[in-house]
Amino acid sequence: MDYTMQAEAPGTFDETIDATLTALEDEGFGVLCDIDVQATFEKKLGEEFRKYRILGACNPPLAHEGLIADVQLGALLPCNVIVYETDEGDVMVSAVDPKQLVGIAENEALDDIAAEVHERFERVLATVAEA
Repeated sequence: MDYTMQAEAPGTFDETIDATLTALEDEGFGVLCDIDVQATFEKKLGEEFRKYRILGACNPPLAHEGLIADVQLGALLPCNVIVYETDEGDVMVSAVDPKQLVGIAENEALDDIAAEVHERFERVLATVAEA
């Protein structure tokens, strides 16, 4: 089962981070956390790893609506978007598929919210792929 939506980005890793942050903002998302996995693995484990960032994206109005519908939804928030380099040196952007994510809650009240977030993430990925 696919649980992410993804697109290849034409730019460098840093350009893709900037393009992703801008595209998320344009769709009403803020980034609550930004985890540099490469730096964390180096610092905590002394291990090398590919360029890899996890962006915890949140659209406050949609998150509010979701939490009203199901207070335990917070365990699934924020929605993660990752930017990483492949083994071949390409840059990929991948977002959790909110339809799959909230599907585990088995709460129909979340379906429309998940569909809205899905559509916004599709636009984010399309924008980044064209950047």
